[in-house]
Amino acid sequence: MTTARKTTTVFLTVLCGLLSSIMGLTQRWPLWTWLTLGVLLVVVPAAAMWIAARRRGPVPVSFEENITAAPIERTACQVSQVALPSLWDDYDFVFSATVRWYLVESPGAVPVLNPAGLAAETVLNRARAITEKREPGQSSLVQHELSGALSRMFPDPAGQLQAMAENISLTLLPQDQERLDRLAGVRKDKAVWEHQRTYEQSKRQYLGEDVLKDTGSAVVWWLAKNDEHVEKTVADLGLLAQLTSAANDTEVPERLQKLVFQHDPDEPPAGEPTEAATEHRTAADHIKDFFDSMGLPDEDPRRAMLARQISDLVKEQNRYETAEDLLRRFDPPADAPPESPLV
Repeated sequence: MTTARKTTTVFLTVLCGLLSSIMGLTQRWPLWTWLTLGVLLVVVPAAAMWIAARRRGPVPVSFEENITAAPIERTACQVSQVALPSLWDDYDFVFSATVRWYLVESPGAVPVLNPAGLAAETVLNRARAITEKREPGQSSLVQHELSGALSRMFPDPAGQLQAMAENISLTLLPQDQERLDRLAGVRKDKAVWEHQRTYEQSKRQYLGEDVLKDTGSAVVWWLAKNDEHVEKTVADLGLLAQLTSAANDTEVPERLQKLVFQHDPDEPPAGEPTEAATEHRTAADHIKDFFDSMGLPDEDPRRAMLARQISDLVKEQNRYETAEDLLRRFDPPADAPPESPLV
């Protein structure tokens, strides 16, 4: 019987005795009744305690027996600056953490003389299995992944201890991080260059295969660019013929040569062309006439830009001399002396 039950039994016995005494005095009980009541007040509580003791057992439970198991003793060690492989060769993560463990009793197992080393090995093997599948540029993300994966106790292969890690740090060597930053910059520049190159190729293809395919296509394009001003387009037919011939590195068709000569200020306004006028004109001469008719002065940077695009078109037709002539004429190197145009 517990102490609480004993206290309750004594309290109820005393209370019953007081109530019986009050009733006996008021009712004037005889002497034998008082003797019987006294015997019952002693025998009944004793019998109740004896019965309760028999049900619990003869041996009392001590305080030590109430302790179910010995407390688990956890210990810790620090792992610092350990290189772990990444998905890329020669780019290692640098791992640091606090390793915690506790020994597991295993009957018949060999005692662990260096549990700190075994716990560190267990944690590092778990971390390595993750890092070797991750790219080095994701060190911050992998650090959080390791914090979650290593936060739970996990047994070593022999089952002699349970280990985990906390306060995890995962970085790269400074020189490796610098290399990754440079590679990222190069990839970004390459992507921009490829987009620009694709745009220029598309523009050249549009000019060469559509706009400047022949004089008729150039006339339609010029008509649309000049808000359907027919008069201006008709006046520029000679220039368009020269531009189309230069882009395709061909002579101006015979039926359009008269229009070309009409736009040459050095030629007479009418009549047959002179011997000087019928001399061979280069693609650069035709392009110059076109730029002049467009109102683009010599110092206008748009002349060089358009000349480069036309030069690229000509190169695609394997006419490299004509392309180089256009660049020398309209887009010479910065340190090259100015070249007098041939007219």
